[in-house]
Amino acid sequence: MTVTIWHNPRCSKSRQTLDLLRSKGVEPTIREYLKEPPSKAEVEKLVTLVGGDPRELIRDGEAEFKALKLRKADLTKAGIVNVIAEHPVLLQRPIVVKGAHAAIGRPPEAVLPLLK
Repeated sequence: MTVTIWHNPRCSKSRQTLDLLRSKGVEPTIREYLKEPPSKAEVEKLVTLVGGDPRELIRDGEAEFKALKLRKADLTKAGIVNVIAEHPVLLQRPIVVKGAHAAIGRPPEAVLPLLK
């Protein structure tokens, strides 16, 4: 089964997660989402696959988030999908997807259950 990492090579956690996957013998498909921005449908799927609170997928510490004058607590699932689709830099990273499941690699070890 294919493992995909939504990756930003400039992010240390993303690089650490990629290294962790490779150390476990997994060579994932790499999706550099800043070079190939996700569609709304792709973001909706990520939100569903990760599960839990969809606000966990948004990076509210980014300057771009602050410039939008948004409050994370006020965002609905649809609002999060729209904001990430329009501003992919706000997608939490990395996200590892395997089949019908996904995990945010913060810390990198959080993706290990996907490999079982």
